[in-house]
Amino acid sequence: MLKECIKMAFEGMLSNKLRTFLTMLGIIIGVGAVIAMVSLGLGMQEKVKENISSMGSNLLIVMSGGRTANGQRIAGGSGAHLTYDDAKAIEKNVDGIKYVAPGVQSSYQLVAGNQNWNTQVQGMTPNIIDIRNYTIKTGRMYTEKELTSRDRVCVIGQTVADNLFPEGDPVGKTVRINKAPFRVVGVLNSKGQSSMGQDQDDVVFVPLTTAMQRLMGITYIRNITIQCENENTIEQVQSDVVTLLRQRHKIRTGEDDDFSVRNLAEIIKTAQETTGSITLLLAIIAAISLLVGGIGIMNIMLVSVTERTREIGIRKALGATYHDILLQFLVESMVIGVTGGTTGMILGTIVSVIAARIIGWPIVISVLATIISVVFSVGIGLFFGLYPAKKAALLDPIDALRYE
Repeated sequence: MLKECIKMAFEGMLSNKLRTFLTMLGIIIGVGAVIAMVSLGLGMQEKVKENISSMGSNLLIVMSGGRTANGQRIAGGSGAHLTYDDAKAIEKNVDGIKYVAPGVQSSYQLVAGNQNWNTQVQGMTPNIIDIRNYTIKTGRMYTEKELTSRDRVCVIGQTVADNLFPEGDPVGKTVRINKAPFRVVGVLNSKGQSSMGQDQDDVVFVPLTTAMQRLMGITYIRNITIQCENENTIEQVQSDVVTLLRQRHKIRTGEDDDFSVRNLAEIIKTAQETTGSITLLLAIIAAISLLVGGIGIMNIMLVSVTERTREIGIRKALGATYHDILLQFLVESMVIGVTGGTTGMILGTIVSVIAARIIGWPIVISVLATIISVVFSVGIGLFFGLYPAKKAALLDPIDALRYE
């Protein structure tokens, strides 16, 4: 009986192909949109996590500022300053630390021959490339000896190399930073753009001491990057760093810190929660089109019942029961839901893959969202097909046969 109902459902759908397609279109768009939005949202989450993680793993970032002054909270990077000695004290006195990298940064115009380029110059200790997962393409990283002697050497990113030295290997050549000559000792391998569109290869590293004393003329540092030995030690290291810096900065009990310590894991979690909320919102908006598609099914099925009133009367006259007619129209609406849902699933997956590749995000197809969307489309077909099916099943055969 079910096989016969499915056969009749397909015959009914094929008898008016355009109307059937337009009915399915709402379901196709709804399911496809849900799958595409959720998949792109998950891809965005992965890209954000990937880019934050590219800064390094198990990281703490210490920044100056954060203390309340005259009723106002000082922004990070301003107010009281961190010092190079603070970084050395952290490295010496706090357990569970793998690397400590104090840093300063500022934008400068770089000149090499007749080429020039404006970029951010970062004064860092040599271990910064280990913390941020950079690798050397050609040449080498500057050494601790060059850091101590404040040598004018630099390591440049691939974007800087391409713009200042388009015709050859930059290693060994001279680039002028703020009119001061620096010798290029290494070029970094490319890391590409971050999720925020920032070019991670548009960077120049110079020894911290050189940047502070010979380039910027300052005695303080802007931040301290700390890499913990493993994720289990992060909270303890963070607590110990706060305690040590409060002691060194002579901050009394009850006073606010004049620095802030940011846990990269917390930043990743916050970013993922934010992108997760955006993904959910997009999925809800897309799901509304599924409901619209369901209303379309009910509308078309009601029209179909009206058009096939005589057919229903003939079937009842030949012995078809209430349940036979009900099942026929329910199966027809469910077939529309299943076919539309399956087509939407395929379309949504294709759109997700193409969009992710164009944007440059990881391709993440949500199996759960796909299953829920298809099942939901079947449920919508069943739910919105129930009223037209019951209306058809309750038709009086005599009245139906008289219908013109």
